[in-house]
Amino acid sequence: MLTLLEREIMLGSIARFLRDEEGATAIEYGIIAGLMAIVLVAAFSKTTGIGLALTNMFAAIAGKLPSTL
Repeated sequence: MLTLLEREIMLGSIARFLRDEEGATAIEYGIIAGLMAIVLVAAFSKTTGIGLALTNMFAAIAGKLPSTL
């Protein structure tokens, strides 16, 4: 069984932990970075968006270059 002092120390520690918001900022930045990664992958995929345009552009350029083999 916990003594009164041990109980007060434990409750104080739990209260400090619940008030602490430092970790929340890191989690928010992690979520933002993850969402940005998803958007970039979607934008630069070879089947849609910028990725498709780049693939077509480089294919057209490669088709106009003489073969050296």
